[in-house]
Amino acid sequence: MGETVKLIGAFGSGFVHRAEVALRFKGVPYELILEDLRNKSELLLKHNPVHKLVPVLLHGHRSVCESLIIVEYIEEAFDGPRLLPADPYERAVARFWAHFIDQKVMNTQMRATYDPFSRSLQLVPAMQKCSLNILLVAVRKAVLDVLILTEAKQNLSLLEAQLEGKRFFGGDSIGLVDIAASPLAHWVGVFEEVCGVAVLTDEEYPELCEWAKRYIDDKTVKQCLPSRDEHVAIFSSCKEMFRAIADSQQE
Repeated sequence: MGETVKLIGAFGSGFVHRAEVALRFKGVPYELILEDLRNKSELLLKHNPVHKLVPVLLHGHRSVCESLIIVEYIEEAFDGPRLLPADPYERAVARFWAHFIDQKVMNTQMRATYDPFSRSLQLVPAMQKCSLNILLVAVRKAVLDVLILTEAKQNLSLLEAQLEGKRFFGGDSIGLVDIAASPLAHWVGVFEEVCGVAVLTDEEYPELCEWAKRYIDDKTVKQCLPSRDEHVAIFSSCKEMFRAIADSQQE
């Protein structure tokens, strides 16, 4: 009998999804342990004492942290369909794009989506109070929003080019790069809907949008994809909470 596999996660986390979908593609039985990130358990703190974040993969007595590192560990530790190419060069290229998505694309994409909404909450009270200094800071930050949006669009264009003529980033099947980019397929759309911002559009990025539809329609992916309606409801309640806090500061 093999060693037990457990995954410490949290509802709706795109990073946890990366690890979970890799396990499902490999056909690895696992136990999902849902964490309350407002009251972190001793189990999480013990196995990820550095960052204290999910996901954490527990394989027997070993613990592995960071979503893409977990995906690569799953690839090497378990049999099943390959998530990375067999060719060393192609494998290196896949790792490059996965790292690019993790370090560049997701950061700018989330900021391009969320920051304008956050900034609007700061700008209104500044205008009402007629505070020139606060207003100037808000305007400078609005200019920064434009720069972030420009970078986000440039990053998306680079990914768009990688999909030309392909169903998925690695070819005909889902692999490491698709798993790395999975937040673009589901989570970014949720944030855009809640924040009223449209960055990843069919008009500008047709290949990426078609890829996103294919990804979330995959039968294995569907098994561990959070409900969009539930996700929207959760983030909408957070949005209203932030708005209420901003309104209270105007009084």
